[in-house]
Amino acid sequence: MEKYSLFHVKKKTLLCIAGCVWLAAGINVARLGILSYMQYQITWIHILLSMAVFCIFGLMFYRMSVKHSRRILGYEQEKRPLWHFFDLKSYCIMCFMMGGGIWLRSSGLAPGLFIGFFYTGLGCALALAGILFWINFFRVKPETS
Repeated sequence: MEKYSLFHVKKKTLLCIAGCVWLAAGINVARLGILSYMQYQITWIHILLSMAVFCIFGLMFYRMSVKHSRRILGYEQEKRPLWHFFDLKSYCIMCFMMGGGIWLRSSGLAPGLFIGFFYTGLGCALALAGILFWINFFRVKPETS
């Protein structure tokens, strides 16, 4: 029997952690978009733009969630460090996206309506990725985790 540190979790639990992280990030980003939207009169064009952003990023995040779920379940070890729900490349992308988003909002370069439709669509796509990780979490049988 191998010894594991306190920070090692089962592979199935990594899917749960990924779902929580992505869902929390998605809800927060969508919240920022909705708060920005509330300052303006919204038209159907804004809603369509949010839906377009959702579709583009939703497809990208869907593929990413499938890739990471396969990677997580493909680990040979029974338990992995809890931060292994992402690989290094994904952590770098996350830092770049968060930094870029914070800079975009604080710089004032993007109008509030852009923040509204873009963040609402992006946040909903992020939240969907979290839900997909949770679906994979519930699909995994206990003996294969």
